[in-house]
Amino acid sequence: MLEISRARTNAAPAGVVPILESRGIAKHYGGVVALTDANLIVMPGEIVAIVGDNGAGKSTFVKILSGAQQADEGKILVAGTPVSFHRPSDARQAGIETVYQDLSLAEHLDVLTNLFLGREEIRFKIAGLSFLNRSKMRKRAEELLNEVGVNVPGVRDIVGGLSGGQRQGVAIARAAGWGSQLIIMDEPTAALGVQETAHVHDIIRRLQSRGVATLLVSHNMRQVMELSDRVYVFRRGRIARELITQNTSTDEIISYITGARN
Repeated sequence: MLEISRARTNAAPAGVVPILESRGIAKHYGGVVALTDANLIVMPGEIVAIVGDNGAGKSTFVKILSGAQQADEGKILVAGTPVSFHRPSDARQAGIETVYQDLSLAEHLDVLTNLFLGREEIRFKIAGLSFLNRSKMRKRAEELLNEVGVNVPGVRDIVGGLSGGQRQGVAIARAAGWGSQLIIMDEPTAALGVQETAHVHDIIRRLQSRGVATLLVSHNMRQVMELSDRVYVFRRGRIARELITQNTSTDEIISYITGARN
């Protein structure tokens, strides 16, 4: 049986309420325990990394936090208030947005449409037909891209013609544009080159400067060490360790991932 050893680093500072807290989250698939006793906090403006091998429970945990799946046990609190997510829209309404590895962008549509997909600004309706306020949407799209630091040729450019880094930036901007308090990012730079990865890192830091927290799922140890404030190591469906990034090393993190340390 896996021994769980964790320092008491996840105690919130006095008077500060975590933007996200999970308590005893568990998920079973028949007789298979995918996740058990997952306790995690994210403070406002904090960048928290989740690491672990494939099958360690990371994806299940993220799906529960994003509303894609429901936990069998435990509770989730957002800004100190217990919440129940039955679908991704519930998580979004609570201020939690998720940027998946596949980005979930409509590549045949332009940047503007992708940013407002499902959240279109309606000018008026006639006989059941909706007419969009495209000028208002365009202005807000340009403001949003500028706020987050995303550079694209234009908001009417087709997303499929953008670089990987630009598409990632559009997905992050869409997540950040609706009053989000926390953005979950699943391997945000897995398919990007060095320059585009650096730009995405700049976007994440800019979000942090605006008080937006990030929950970063990554296999990239350099990225984890460079960006995160704390690290949760998942192993065999449990949180095996919680570490303060500035007080740990890549080797120590890997030792908990592999089980060399308990």
